[in-house]
Amino acid sequence: MAELHDTGKKGEALAVAHLQKHGYQVLETNWRKGSLEVDIIAKKEDILVIAEVKTRRTSYFGEPEEFVTRAKQKNLIRAANLYININNLDLETRFDIISVLMNEDQHKLHHIEDAFYPTL
Repeated sequence: MAELHDTGKKGEALAVAHLQKHGYQVLETNWRKGSLEVDIIAKKEDILVIAEVKTRRTSYFGEPEEFVTRAKQKNLIRAANLYININNLDLETRFDIISVLMNEDQHKLHHIEDAFYPTL
C-alpha cells in the first residue's frame, strides 16, 4: 500500500512541475475540507483550475484518466464550489485531469484541459 501512495505522490509532484513549467500558479496541493479533496488547485490568467491527478504504473487496465469516475467528478465540483466560496473568488473554473504513467526510470504525462464540465 505504501508503494501505491509513493507512486501517487510522485505523480502529483510531476503534475505540479508540469503546471508551473506551463505558466500556472499553483495555489494549493492536496487541499482538504471535510471529506472533500482536490489534488491541485492552480490559476492561469483569470481561470481557476481544479486538477485531479491519476498516476498508474501500467495502462493494462486502462488509461489513468479513465479512473476519474462520475462520483469523483461530483466531489471535485463540490470541493471547487466550497473553495471558491471560502476564498470569495470570482473566476472562471475549469476541471482538468493530469494522467501520469510511470515506471522506475521514465514517465508519460498527459494534461487534459476541460476534462469534464459541471452539470446542472
